[in-house]
Amino acid sequence: MSRVGKMPVAIPTGVDVAIKEDQISVKGSGGSLSVSTHALVKVTSADGKLSFVPANESREANAMSGTLRQLVNNMVLGVSKGFEKKLSLVGVGYKAQAQGAKLNLSVGYSHPVNKDMPEGITVATPTPTEVVIKGADRQRVGQVAAEIRAIRPPEPYKGKGIRYADEKIVIKETKKK
Repeated sequence: MSRVGKMPVAIPTGVDVAIKEDQISVKGSGGSLSVSTHALVKVTSADGKLSFVPANESREANAMSGTLRQLVNNMVLGVSKGFEKKLSLVGVGYKAQAQGAKLNLSVGYSHPVNKDMPEGITVATPTPTEVVIKGADRQRVGQVAAEIRAIRPPEPYKGKGIRYADEKIVIKETKKK
């Protein structure tokens, strides 16, 4: 059995989990999320914990039990605490400004770049060269961060561009004569 799938998901106070035959819904202070269940995984709830057991001994059922367990765990963490990604802008004149659900970027193009945030995602700019993306859905937070980074990815010679806060850029050496 999957090592991840063996661990039960603890449900903190203030989080409601509803298990239907084809869907698991999680509601909390951060919002509500849902994921469809898989036929190869049996989900049981007992004394504040969710357990995920493969329906049979196949390799696919084993893998799906660990996958579904982690998806539900991320939903529980998302609606209780939330997820965030930090981006930093490196370059002369590079700056970001959050205006409600919109992010305005000046990253070396002849025009400012405006990025609308999807529902459930908030963006903040504590400093002009720092962007913080927050939300309950881990996948959407990561996807929005990747889309913002793709506007001006870091280049390998000077390191200018938009990068994750914890990302290390390997700077290439310039051409020698």
